[in-house]
Amino acid sequence: MKLKLGIPKGSLEHATIDLFKKAGFNITTSSRSYFPAIDDPEIECMLIRAQEMARYVEDGVLDAGLTGRDWIEESEAKVETIADLIYAKQSFGKVRWVLAAPEASPYRSVKDLDGKVIATELVATTKRYLEANGVHAKVEFSWGATEVKPPDLADAIVEVTETGSSLRANKLRIIETVLESNTQLIANVDSWRDEWKRRKLEDIKMLLEGAINALGKVGLMLNAAKADLEAVLGVLPALKRPTISQLSDPEWVAVNTIIDESTVRTIIPRLKEAGAQGIVEYPLNKIVM
Repeated sequence: MKLKLGIPKGSLEHATIDLFKKAGFNITTSSRSYFPAIDDPEIECMLIRAQEMARYVEDGVLDAGLTGRDWIEESEAKVETIADLIYAKQSFGKVRWVLAAPEASPYRSVKDLDGKVIATELVATTKRYLEANGVHAKVEFSWGATEVKPPDLADAIVEVTETGSSLRANKLRIIETVLESNTQLIANVDSWRDEWKRRKLEDIKMLLEGAINALGKVGLMLNAAKADLEAVLGVLPALKRPTISQLSDPEWVAVNTIIDESTVRTIIPRLKEAGAQGIVEYPLNKIVM
């Protein structure tokens, strides 16, 4: 038996493959094939655009796949959400679909766009958003380069952003957030009911979440004299509590902990000052809670 798994093609492709690698799965893609190789004989991968993923999972073409919550809501697909995976193509956080208009325009809220033209790739979601706000506007599908359409081809746009830098570069001002989205692992309803496939998906979920938990963190090992232990521990922020082990010398202990990678350059000098010795920093692939 095999699990048919959809990998999002495009902007999330490399981030997804990197995440699977940290989780213990090596996926190899080829420019000539939509069927990446994976070093797990129980999984069969297929590259699918994130926009279409939920529909193929709903129809049973795929047992499971990774796509954004935005595209699940856009397609209104009936699928099982297995895991929230907070990562995106640039950062490992959420993205926003925002309503934006030219900086020089008079539009300050969605209410100001009654009777106007809005360009977006997220058509159905935008229409529902306008309806919820009692606004009647024309929503046009955008095939790309949406940021350059105002003011000549549209009055405003609904576009996805992580930092807002592309919108600012095109002299657009964010008016409101339409939808927050992050990547999700989803499954076909019938596949989720299958005992073998469900167990396989639960294992994948655990490993992927472990890889997400390890992002931006490193392990730190060090030795300290018992007389200096309190001072050393005072420097260390811990995931929960540091692991402390007795060394062969009864007056010394080993300390093992996990810290944010961004704090390492500050913490290591302070540890040395506190009496720590043999300080070793090492990378992490997974933290399974």
